[in-house]
Amino acid sequence: MIDLEKIRRGKPIKELLDFSLINIDKPTGPTSFEVSVRVREMLGLKKAGHCGTLDPAVTGVLPITLGRACRMADYFKNKEKTYVGIMRLHEPVNHEVLKKALKAFTGTITQLPPVRSQVKRVERQRTVHHFKIIEREGNDVLFETKVQAGTYIRKLIHDLGLHIGGAHMLELRRIRAGIFEENATVTLYDLEKAAADYKKGDEHPLRALLVPAEIVTTILPSVKLKKEYLEKCLRGSPLFKEFVREIPEGDFCVTCNDQFVGCYRAVSRGDIIASPLFVLN
Repeated sequence: MIDLEKIRRGKPIKELLDFSLINIDKPTGPTSFEVSVRVREMLGLKKAGHCGTLDPAVTGVLPITLGRACRMADYFKNKEKTYVGIMRLHEPVNHEVLKKALKAFTGTITQLPPVRSQVKRVERQRTVHHFKIIEREGNDVLFETKVQAGTYIRKLIHDLGLHIGGAHMLELRRIRAGIFEENATVTLYDLEKAAADYKKGDEHPLRALLVPAEIVTTILPSVKLKKEYLEKCLRGSPLFKEFVREIPEGDFCVTCNDQFVGCYRAVSRGDIIASPLFVLN
């Protein structure tokens, strides 16, 4: 098991900044891209990116990848998301009827991306893990939903409204994105202050806000590399049968002596059993 706290405390700050994430609490107003640009500029980095788009009006959990961690963004963004929001019903709806309608939009649904989306407008299936009422005051309903990545919540509310006389979303906040949760977010103000302290010579506030990208080992299966093959792998070698005992299907992480080596994908090419996707050398 990789000791993430040991990495956060002990790795040189410049190396940490080149391979970390920050769990930003996105405010109302800027786009996700604009937030990533602000983070990059605050920290003086060449590259930063966001893990999952939030509309300008939507707030909440927005993981930002820093430096080389941007190459692993897909592992962090393509995970379930949880939201809380307020929808307004366009006409009075019996409470039991409303709960039944929400249940009909739980499970596998078919969704057409909205006109303003950046993806191709073709119907696609998405999974809604839960969709429940938290509170209700008249026609305003506070709800929570956990959905597959790529599900449009505003469209979900609109489609629900077609079955109950109309509804639209008033507010939305993302409270979880994969392994990143609301209670561990950082505001842009706090990051700005930590970045200013860093530029003055005090790295500790900024170090405390960074999430080592080695946290990917909690998302993907992990395989231990035999230590005699570490240098070969750090130079970009694929995995051969003798390097490890066994590997899972698909993508996985490789570690050696509690050190993160990289991410690999299982292949079948003779003695080669996996190809490197990213190596931390």
